[in-house]
Amino acid sequence: MQNLRYVLAEVKGTVIYEEMPSIVADEPQMTQLFQNLIGNALKFHGEEAPKVEISAARKGNDWIFSVKDNGIGIDPQYKDRIFEIFQRLHTREEYSGTGIGLTIAKKIVERHGGRIWVDGEPGKGTTFSFSISAMTDRDPSEVDIN
Repeated sequence: MQNLRYVLAEVKGTVIYEEMPSIVADEPQMTQLFQNLIGNALKFHGEEAPKVEISAARKGNDWIFSVKDNGIGIDPQYKDRIFEIFQRLHTREEYSGTGIGLTIAKKIVERHGGRIWVDGEPGKGTTFSFSISAMTDRDPSEVDIN
């Protein structure tokens, strides 16, 4: 949240989150992952100020994290394409960026043995969800950070 404080102030955004679980993961990569997902939620907003809700729920041996926004949404036909490098859905004039943030997010999640997916529809916001193992007895050296 500290890394995004200036963007939050600029767009008058709100981020609501509950207590997050402890996981075995590479901390800088998790920071990058959340920063990319929250940053996109703040960037791709409509007329109203962006509101982002972050949650986590245990499902079997995994934690499912969700980053939900009230933004412009996404057409379901693009749900796989957005994770490919340089695949932008908007022009640079409409929204700044390089088109690699979600590719990086996907790579981080996969390196931690999880998966990432998106739900949303145009004009109704977007929810990015990803799974991370809840196994707290795992050795941190098992996380593939390369």
